[in-house]
Amino acid sequence: MNQWAILGTADIPNNGGQLKLSQRGQDFSIRLSGIRGDLMNSREHGSEEALAELGCARLGDVDCAQVLVGGLGMGFTLAAALKSLLPSAQVTVAELIAAVVEWNRGPLGECAGQPLQDERTRVYIGDVAQLLTKNGQTFDAVLLDVDNGPEGLTHSENDWLYSVEGLNALYRSLGLEGTLAIWSAGPDPLFLIRLKKIGFHAVARTVRARPGKGGRHTIFLAQKGRAMAAGGHPYKK
Repeated sequence: MNQWAILGTADIPNNGGQLKLSQRGQDFSIRLSGIRGDLMNSREHGSEEALAELGCARLGDVDCAQVLVGGLGMGFTLAAALKSLLPSAQVTVAELIAAVVEWNRGPLGECAGQPLQDERTRVYIGDVAQLLTKNGQTFDAVLLDVDNGPEGLTHSENDWLYSVEGLNALYRSLGLEGTLAIWSAGPDPLFLIRLKKIGFHAVARTVRARPGKGGRHTIFLAQKGRAMAAGGHPYKK
């Protein structure tokens, strides 16, 4: 069996550890120092795509939709968002670690179909929290795949995004019926309650890492303006 070849490493700010990109054949892996197993793997991206598909479900026919993706990863969420949107849309992807952007512009890019080359994509290298608080732009959807979800793993400052203050900032950044979609490694009933206290209509969806199999992850869907129907399509009237 072929051995994994290390293609690059990158330090996470504020002593968050080190990321390592590796390749074996057609497969890619991103690992975090001190953590057993893959942080991301190119063979398991169903839940990352589901994040975009659910978060952008209402925007398929919206002209000039504005979407923010927090966390580039291996590009699967960005690619799925672009697939869900009209040619007039714009998707801003915020990535804290510049090397991750370069990996996606290089050998990793083919995995998700080179979404950074799409003319609708805008790249912001820096903390998505800073973009939210300083930019002042209004989005139709915000898709967050930052860290491990509400229970942070790699970057302690990510905790702010899931705090009451951070969720209020996210709420203000959305349009009148804007959608917030958050990827999480697992369920978190208290976080769902927090979303509702902020004023969102919120539900949690369980999705699989691969179609019909693989690990189970959680997508928190939170919307301004109107309640979501229970069951079926997340925004079914």
